[in-house]
Amino acid sequence: MLRDITLGQYYPANSVLHKLDPRVKLAGTMVFIVSLFAFRSAEAYIGATLFLAAVIRISKVPLKFMLKGLKSILFLMMITVVFNLFLTRGTVVFRLGFLSVTEEGIETAFFMAIRLIYLIIGSSVMTLTTTPNDLTDGLEKAMRPLGRIRVPVHEIAMMMSIALRFIPILLEETDKIMKAQMARGADFESGGLIQKAKNMIPLLVPLFISAFRRANDLAMAMEARGYHGGEGRTKMKPLVYKGRDKIAYLTLLLYLVLMFLINRIGFFAGLF
Repeated sequence: MLRDITLGQYYPANSVLHKLDPRVKLAGTMVFIVSLFAFRSAEAYIGATLFLAAVIRISKVPLKFMLKGLKSILFLMMITVVFNLFLTRGTVVFRLGFLSVTEEGIETAFFMAIRLIYLIIGSSVMTLTTTPNDLTDGLEKAMRPLGRIRVPVHEIAMMMSIALRFIPILLEETDKIMKAQMARGADFESGGLIQKAKNMIPLLVPLFISAFRRANDLAMAMEARGYHGGEGRTKMKPLVYKGRDKIAYLTLLLYLVLMFLINRIGFFAGLF
């Protein structure tokens, strides 16, 4: 399961999406996430599905590679679906003891599962098509207006980029530690919930030690290279908008307008 997490990884490919300015991809990810929660009609979700499918097609990243990341949220998705299914009030469909399943609960659980799936895939598209360095530059440039009110924009962007970059590294380290502990006789599968939690101690302790060691090495390396924050720093490859980036912004605007119209049409169609 650890190898199935795709968030934070970069997939090299020669696609238009890879060549876009990282600020465009950040804006596109935010627009897509907002559209998932702002528009609730079935027609709007069909539109979001078509948009996401087109983006995945353009990215040239294999769909199977993206779908692997859904295995990591399967447990969270099941909990979310169950809670919405049994705790939403409305027209009762059937009862299971003291619990009741309603039409509104089924609808809410279904759309919530779709949101979680699209949220993970949409976020993965951004990280899979953007290198950590480009993502840092894009975050810093996008948040530059906050620097006027003394927000440490460069430091925030650097921390977020390092966190994303460390995800695949820590996952690989976890896999190595787990295999080493299993070779020594550790059992991570048997037992109840409490026993499984106790069995994780031989994995978590060396993992935390390794993470702190890596963080310390990184801090020492940055100090040795004279890193003192973003003040006075220049970029070897400054971000400049190109024609394809402007077309991408227009596409995002068109997507928002179409989603709004589709949502309203679906709403009025439901009235009549």
